[in-house]
Amino acid sequence: MATAPDLLVDPVVLREQVRDTYRQVAADPSRRFHFSTGRDLARRLGYADDVVAALPDRAVESFAGVADPCALRALSAGERVVDVGSGAGFDSFLAARQVGPQGRVVGVDMTPEMVDKATATAAELGLAQVEFRLGLAEDLPVEDGWADVVISNGVLNLCADKGAVLSEIRRVLRPGGWLQFADIANGRPVPEGALRDIDLWTG
Repeated sequence: MATAPDLLVDPVVLREQVRDTYRQVAADPSRRFHFSTGRDLARRLGYADDVVAALPDRAVESFAGVADPCALRALSAGERVVDVGSGAGFDSFLAARQVGPQGRVVGVDMTPEMVDKATATAAELGLAQVEFRLGLAEDLPVEDGWADVVISNGVLNLCADKGAVLSEIRRVLRPGGWLQFADIANGRPVPEGALRDIDLWTG
C-alpha cells in the first residue's frame, strides 16, 4: 500500500471533491456536468436497451459510468457480488437481475445521498438481494473472502491510492473470484505537474 507521501494528490481532499460532485449528481441529475449521465449514456455505452428500459428513472438518472463491467463476462445465478462505487445503484440493479433471488449484491459508496437513493430504489423494485452500504473503496465494509465477483465502473481512476483499493478488492474476493471493472486509461504520458493537479483528477 502506498504511503501518503508517495501519492500524487491528497486522498482526503480528492475524496471530498469527488463526494461533493456526486452528491449533486444524486440530488439533481438533470443538471450539466463535465461528464454524461442517465439513459442516453447507458445506451451509448452499449447496455441492452430492454434491460435499461425496465428500470425506473430514479434507477438510471444518476448513472455516470464509463462502460459495462459485465460486458465481457455475464454474472451467474447465485453469485455474490460487491459493486465498488455503486452510486445510485444502476450496475447493482443490473447485477441483481443476473444473479437472481439466490444471489447477493452489496453496493458500496462513499456518498450518503447516493446510498440513500439506491436503497430507496431497491425497495421500490423489491430487490431483497441487494444492499447498499456507506463506505470507502479503500476500506470496504465487506467481510474477507465474501464475494465471488467484484465489479466497479469508473471509480478506480477517482481514487488516489489505487494500491489500497486493489488490496481491499483482493481481500473481499474469494480465492478464484473475479474482478470486473470498467475505467478510463490514458495511453500517453502525463506531465508531472498535471499528475499533481487535483482539479484535473476531478475534472
